[in-house]
Amino acid sequence: MEKLWNSNYIKVWSSNFLLNFAFMLVVPLLPIYLSETFSADKDTIGMVLSGYAVAALCVRPFSGYIVDSFPRKAVLLICYFLTTALFAGYLIAGSLTMFAIFRTVHGAPFGATGVSLSTVAVDVLPSSRRTEGIGYYGLSNNIATAISPSVALWLFSAFHSYDLLFTLSLVCSFLGLIVDATLQLKPRPVVASAEDANSLLPKPRLSLDRFFLLQGWALFLSMFAFAFSYGVVSTFVAIYGKERLGITGGTGLFFALLAIGLILSRLTGAKSLRKGKVVQNASMGMVVSVFGYAIFAGLQNEWGYYLAPFIIGLGNGHMWPAFQNMFINLAENNQRGTANSTILTSWDLGMGVGMLMGGIVAEHLGYTAAFWTATSVNVLGVLFYFLIARPHFLRYRLR
Repeated sequence: MEKLWNSNYIKVWSSNFLLNFAFMLVVPLLPIYLSETFSADKDTIGMVLSGYAVAALCVRPFSGYIVDSFPRKAVLLICYFLTTALFAGYLIAGSLTMFAIFRTVHGAPFGATGVSLSTVAVDVLPSSRRTEGIGYYGLSNNIATAISPSVALWLFSAFHSYDLLFTLSLVCSFLGLIVDATLQLKPRPVVASAEDANSLLPKPRLSLDRFFLLQGWALFLSMFAFAFSYGVVSTFVAIYGKERLGITGGTGLFFALLAIGLILSRLTGAKSLRKGKVVQNASMGMVVSVFGYAIFAGLQNEWGYYLAPFIIGLGNGHMWPAFQNMFINLAENNQRGTANSTILTSWDLGMGVGMLMGGIVAEHLGYTAAFWTATSVNVLGVLFYFLIARPHFLRYRLR
């Protein structure tokens, strides 16, 4: 059996961990930071925090095309450098407007970096271990999500300094950039401008499916619904726990339990992914996740606050790598970047709309209405998957 954990895969895995560790250091406390520092209300918090998702959404389709068309290491290093540099913007933003600008602009290179890293990860995996490797690659996100919020809350409780967290994020991202600089990737041809080797018809260089995986439209809509739900809950979990439940230091545990669920399901799901059971994993993951969101919305006490993230994590850990494999299985080999950018675009769009709508609903109707809205959208996503997206995938998959 071919080696899964080769040196390039370990480096990409590690740099993705460092990037997400840096990102998650600031995410859980940003709603409280905006409220305390700039006296922002829930509407404003939702709008400011959704800005990065909007920017990432705008750049994802183009980054998929760029990753497929130019040397991937060069694209990765440029995007990673810009992501790292913009962490410094949080340190110098002296007003809510400046912070919103830096946060929004940060989403563009962050989105492109995610596409670049995930595409390079697919490239460096041996073909016989690719499905399994994609699942393990997601553990870099999950472990970062488990550790980083707890570290952030511990540092904040000890030093009460947001600048310390912003500085640590900058340092961690810079370390990931150094790791990526040591990658040794094989030269690869750029996308053909006139002819796709697997198609009988000529394909224009700038055709729409270089920016968006057209065959993945149904999966795209399903993932949008799941991301919407996560956007609502993850954005307001800290401030909701503080205001409604009196939980001031529990956000770190919330994200830790979420990540533990993700890690457990990734590890248990890897075996079935290796056997090609991507549809089964996706189906099971979505059903489990929707129960988690219903518990969070309906059981508004500490039991619900800590049980829901574990269940959501179990579901998402099965669902995400399965969906990523499904997108890739709908794409030609020279569209891996496009496939990765399409799934990440759906996630960004759902997250952004969820943050924005969650803030509006929470401000005018309360947290209960916001969390039930998230659950309802998730249910619609599950129904759409079983009725339309899954049959569409089974009909058009290439592998």
